[in-house]
Amino acid sequence: MRDRWRCALPEPRKAVRKMAPYVPPTGSRAGKLRLDFNENTVGCSPRVIEALRACLCESQLSIYPEYAEAAREIADFFDVSPEEFTFTNGTDEAIQLFVNTFVDAGSDVLVLRPSYPLYRFYLEIADASIREVQYRERFEFPQEELIEAVRPETRAIFISNPNNPTGAGIGLDAVLRIVEAAPRAAVLIDEAYFEFSGVTALPHLREHPNLFVSRTFSKVYGMAGMRCGCLFSSAENVRWMRKAQSPFSVNVLALIAARAAVKDGEYASNYVAEVLAAREMARAGLDRLGIPYYPSHSNFILFDAGERAIPIRDALRERGVLVRDRSYEIPGCVRLTIGTREQIARFLEEMENLWNR
Repeated sequence: MRDRWRCALPEPRKAVRKMAPYVPPTGSRAGKLRLDFNENTVGCSPRVIEALRACLCESQLSIYPEYAEAAREIADFFDVSPEEFTFTNGTDEAIQLFVNTFVDAGSDVLVLRPSYPLYRFYLEIADASIREVQYRERFEFPQEELIEAVRPETRAIFISNPNNPTGAGIGLDAVLRIVEAAPRAAVLIDEAYFEFSGVTALPHLREHPNLFVSRTFSKVYGMAGMRCGCLFSSAENVRWMRKAQSPFSVNVLALIAARAAVKDGEYASNYVAEVLAAREMARAGLDRLGIPYYPSHSNFILFDAGERAIPIRDALRERGVLVRDRSYEIPGCVRLTIGTREQIARFLEEMENLWNR
């Protein structure tokens, strides 16, 4: 009789059993040149550190975060009202919140391939019906194919602009045409790398009630460790999303850091200018070595190392330079984060030693 009531391991949901785990290779990165995760390679603005030191005290950490004042400042920066966005724990929570609010089990959703894997990750947890639209040759954006794939029952569409991991970008006209072609679908435009392309749908939220835009402080602002982002849409949509959101998902340190970061526009613009110059330097260096690569509107370049992709990644790591292997999804490809010109010079020096031997 006792055996009948013995505890057993609970059975996970079928959707969780079916999905593949997402395990980013984040170990042993300290002390190396980090050209693998598309982070800011020099760090956040000094004003962020100053603000944290000035504001941080025992009482600040002992109370739950209060969002109203920070929301007003960040809303002013993005030229929206505080009711038209919600703070998120990085872009990842923005995607999760979007899915939790608007996607049911079995919902028809569209994602592009290849693209940011966390779209599929959260959609699989939700047990959505996922359809993929393949990028064209050389990762040209498949605008017509995506529009043709929209059905009356399509519930959501995910677009990364610029796209990760390819770097491909599309213009505002193309974005809005897709939004208008799918009036019954919630369309998320992930603008994590906006600062490097300059293309944004953010000013058009009030014209399109099915438009959502996500931004992050993890990239140009150098705050990936803080996990802070924003998800924008109409005030009505945001009310629904806040209803589905954990009330304190963004911590008080991230709020302090975000408020300080947006006040130092010069730091961000100088970093963007440096990255764009370094991106041209990386292109010229890859051309010189005869290594094919794809056009990029972001702070990274996807290059084709062929059968040498993994050996090149490993050899660079031994030399203290980290790049991201993407050959598991795009055969032969490696993704290079663009940092400063000095950092890219080091990468090219190591690549020249490895590529020609």
